[in-house]
Amino acid sequence: MPYMAYEQQQQITRLCVRCGLLLMQYGGESLLVTDLSKRLGLALGVGSVECALSFNAITLTTVYNQRCITTTRDTVSQAINVNMLIQIQRIVSQAERQLTPDFNDKTTDHLQERISQTILCFDELDHKVYSPWLVTTFVGGSCASFAHLNGGNIAITAITFVAGFLAMGCRLMLARWHFNPFIAVIMTAFVASLMGASSYFLPFTDDPAVAVASSVLLLVPSFPIINALYDILKGFISMGIGRYVYASMLTLSACVGIVMALLLLGLPNWGL
Repeated sequence: MPYMAYEQQQQITRLCVRCGLLLMQYGGESLLVTDLSKRLGLALGVGSVECALSFNAITLTTVYNQRCITTTRDTVSQAINVNMLIQIQRIVSQAERQLTPDFNDKTTDHLQERISQTILCFDELDHKVYSPWLVTTFVGGSCASFAHLNGGNIAITAITFVAGFLAMGCRLMLARWHFNPFIAVIMTAFVASLMGASSYFLPFTDDPAVAVASSVLLLVPSFPIINALYDILKGFISMGIGRYVYASMLTLSACVGIVMALLLLGLPNWGL
């Protein structure tokens, strides 16, 4: 094993925990988070990497010649971004490709060069996202498509498109202003249900319930229920339970927003 200064091990530890944090923030499952964090540390020369996850934090330890460095960082949930996950996987793969058979004979300067190159790759991650107007348009179109597939006529489809468009715009605006995610879901569900339920009072709408149900479907992709199930099945019990409780609270928040809109319009027997 090549010589590694304490400061270099600190840098590697920060890189590993940065990798794990980004993966958690952008929707990576727990096994992916721990696997890539460990692979990155091993590729940069430490002896082993230990990683423990909780719902809102990550604790990571690197070990080199019985010298341990441990760090704990809080995490903040972001929107799911598969592009970010792919970029991080490429960085880890690139670091592993540079791990040549004669790595043990390399000097500490060569190790520092590889560490600096990896830091630069993380600094240059592409954080670009789609335009809000494009996102809201396609979300409105997807909600309208569900309404059409469920038997809605042209009027129902058009109302659902407007409801999905406005609701997604509301959600993006609240996210940009850093509102509590549960409040954001309540307001998004309220706007979507309010616009969709307006079809009850308009002519030429054959099945208004379709508009209400389809307009709130935009909330479904943000509920981490599948990731929670994967985490539990793969042994990350505490993380899976945390994500499941979070998804349950989001579901409850959506129900609150829907009920508020229906009661405001005087439709207590919607869907019956």
